[in-house]
Amino acid sequence: MEFVDLEKLIKGRRSIRCWQDKGVPEELLTQAVKLATWAPSGGNQQNWHFYVIVNHDTITAIVDAVQARAEQIASWPEAGRFGDVAARMRERASLFRNAPAAIAVAARRYQSEVDKILAIREKIDPEAGQMREWRNIANTRIQSVAASIAYLLLILHQMGLGALWMTGPMQAKGEIEKVLRVPPEMDIIAFIPVGYPAESPAPKERRLFEEVCEVVR
Repeated sequence: MEFVDLEKLIKGRRSIRCWQDKGVPEELLTQAVKLATWAPSGGNQQNWHFYVIVNHDTITAIVDAVQARAEQIASWPEAGRFGDVAARMRERASLFRNAPAAIAVAARRYQSEVDKILAIREKIDPEAGQMREWRNIANTRIQSVAASIAYLLLILHQMGLGALWMTGPMQAKGEIEKVLRVPPEMDIIAFIPVGYPAESPAPKERRLFEEVCEVVR
């Protein structure tokens, strides 16, 4: 692939929130996931796990759980302090109800040898606790899963599919894990509805390169 082709692929991808009433072949989704597992991972743990969901009843059950949590949060008096947040939460919670398919991404729990050393040492050494806190900010497990999702979104886009990287459904994490029968040593990290796009969103403005990059010479 030429650099210009890669640039076009990356810049052409959009977050899709509206899909055609058309099924997505299971083979396409599994092919995309297979390729996404070539993403880098911390300590080469490859501790991700993907749930490819093509059963609409399962998607509906997950949407209902997320919607119920959104309604619960919106009902709290604290929500009133943030303007129309309640209305936006209700709208966003069910936006993937008509998605033809979805991919839930989970990750096994992982603690490196260094983290284990720091966890023991911090009981007698505050500096070790500070180091462990810093390492937790750059959580290896989350970074690994995020890398695979970034790959996955580009692959799905190349296939002509539209997807949306969602973390909002995690407000119903427990319910989603019950629906998908996620084992206790794993956590759902993100939820990605997928389908053939029924919209072509305009590109969003990007921050100036000079605002987000600094060359240290």
